[in-house]
Amino acid sequence: MAERHPESGNKIRVGVIFGGRSGEHEVSLMSARSVMAALDEEKYDVVPIGIDREGQWLVGDAMRALSDGAAEAAQPATLLPAPHSAGLVQLERRPEEASAPPQPLSLSRVTELDVIIPVLHGPYGEDGTVQGLLELAGLPYVGAGVTGSAVGMDKAIFKQVMVANEIPVLPWVLVKASEWRSHPDLVVEKIEAALSYPVFAKPANLGSSVGISRCTDRDSLIAGLDEAARFDRRLVVEQGIDGRELEVAVLGNDAPIASIVGEIRPRRAFYDYVAKYVSDDSELLIPAPLPAETAEAVRSLALRAYQAIDCAGLGRVDLLLDKESGQLYLNEINTMPGFTRISMYPKLWEASGISYAELLDRLIELALDRHAEKSTLQTSYTVEERGE
Repeated sequence: MAERHPESGNKIRVGVIFGGRSGEHEVSLMSARSVMAALDEEKYDVVPIGIDREGQWLVGDAMRALSDGAAEAAQPATLLPAPHSAGLVQLERRPEEASAPPQPLSLSRVTELDVIIPVLHGPYGEDGTVQGLLELAGLPYVGAGVTGSAVGMDKAIFKQVMVANEIPVLPWVLVKASEWRSHPDLVVEKIEAALSYPVFAKPANLGSSVGISRCTDRDSLIAGLDEAARFDRRLVVEQGIDGRELEVAVLGNDAPIASIVGEIRPRRAFYDYVAKYVSDDSELLIPAPLPAETAEAVRSLALRAYQAIDCAGLGRVDLLLDKESGQLYLNEINTMPGFTRISMYPKLWEASGISYAELLDRLIELALDRHAEKSTLQTSYTVEERGE
């Protein structure tokens, strides 16, 4: 359990990080609003930490600063990458005279933190980068570690790990953006030789369906690769099927549990960004209408995939069920899924008997437990000279 601070009424100090340098910046703000509103005020002292689109960390009323552009509401801050530091610190620059050289930044303590909830989606947040900083800072945090986050974020490496663990995935092709720009005809020929239309063109490292296109012919494939290349240097083109979109919420560290299975039936061409966050015309079925044995197979695959990438804390596992063959395919794991009250991850757990507030309690406990276990590990090794 985290240290309780008398000055905060013996509450656990929870830093909630949101925003970020990602195409999913707005989604992160939506998730963080819900998380901060649901954290029990009698248990937790919540410290909002915003990251703007340029990567500047902010404290104060960071949500208002990022949502409304009210720069005066927040102040620059940072987290020092060293354990046993003061934690979150504010950056201040001394007043400058017109003729004077720039003054160095000074640091002032904001607060110590007991645990972090990095409510960040996509690159520079969900991909292991922030997790690496938190590891260096010696802070417990909710969610997967550096490895699980990075593998879960990269669709190509994730698929390779699934194949290595004999977990079925759809046929796919990896394309480098540089290759696409320099030899587009060869890239199209390679894709058409390996896959059949329709296919999906995706940035390898992004979520919330940002930059994803459903391509039904060569012209739409070209447009889809151009769109995906706006967001990443590596692109994944995946075989499309007539499939049912299934989702499972997973919770836990070394002994994770799976929720009941949910199903999404989008009324758009596929479950894209608009369908997830703007339009309400998608049908969400919880539980999914599946035979018991199929539902159990879905949950089993989800847990296998979760453990294969060393996920921790939480993850939403997305699968596809081929309507014709009945074959299940693992699509992806979101290591920090959307976390609004109407997002699939908390809704699946609510239907499984765990409320939104209780889910946050469990995630914080899992973060503290994982950090406590890691803290017992030896981090140095000395070879002692031995006499003959």
